[in-house]
Amino acid sequence: MIKKEWYRFILSLIGLTVGVFLLAAGMALFLEPNTIAPGGVTGFAIGLKKVTNIPIYITNLVINVPLFIIGVIILGKNFGWKTLYSTLLLSLFLRIIPSRAVTSDLLLSAIFGGVVGGLGLGIVFKSGGTTGGTDLAGSILNKLFPSLSLATFMGIIDVMVVAFAGIVDKKIDTALYSTIALFVMLKVIDMILEGIGYLKGFLIITNKPEEISERIMVELERGVTLFKGKGMYTKEEKDILLCVVNRYQFTKAKEIVSSIDKDAFIMVTEMSQVLGEGFEEIDKQ
Repeated sequence: MIKKEWYRFILSLIGLTVGVFLLAAGMALFLEPNTIAPGGVTGFAIGLKKVTNIPIYITNLVINVPLFIIGVIILGKNFGWKTLYSTLLLSLFLRIIPSRAVTSDLLLSAIFGGVVGGLGLGIVFKSGGTTGGTDLAGSILNKLFPSLSLATFMGIIDVMVVAFAGIVDKKIDTALYSTIALFVMLKVIDMILEGIGYLKGFLIITNKPEEISERIMVELERGVTLFKGKGMYTKEEKDILLCVVNRYQFTKAKEIVSSIDKDAFIMVTEMSQVLGEGFEEIDKQ
């Protein structure tokens, strides 16, 4: 049991370190040199550096460490050592990694800065940590003003930071590119936390459940579950099949259904994660 705990601790430490490094690299190599500020404390630090020349690692420390202390006081000890470790390590990496633009193209900088930074933040979140900043500030404000949601506060803070970058750089383009970077970063974070949609869930309403199930189980080697439903307009009993396939089997699954029952009603949705027997191999395919 102790060995298992140590194993998890080491994995978390590695994940946090790698994630924070990628976030810092995205900032230093793509965003900071072009004054692109994708929200958060680091985004504010990038804008502030434009007018004061204060290094972003110092601003990150000056804001995030007191924010962490306030968070512990108001919210309790929920953030733990991972948030403090990530916050301090981010400032260290921002100090070490030289700020040099990989490309002078602002659109490419916004996109790839968002990708690299989002990848880093996604790994940090998946490792159970945060880097303080917007999510911590939003949590504190939500605790003080519960009538507004956490997401609302985080959105307000990020919009203010993006607008601040445009004001200090005296270019509306800067705010627009910062918005692109923020959007890309959020999407990449979602991808890391939820998966990239390799799995597709099928809900099939059909009058031929046996034939369709047999073909899917034999040809695709995927399990099928039968539900009983009722059409509220016709008041007729309906058979509903549920199955999950990977993206390579998606087209074949549709062909199987349409070849057996052209009148079948099919609903397809992306599955971010499926747990249980038989699905480990789907993730690897």
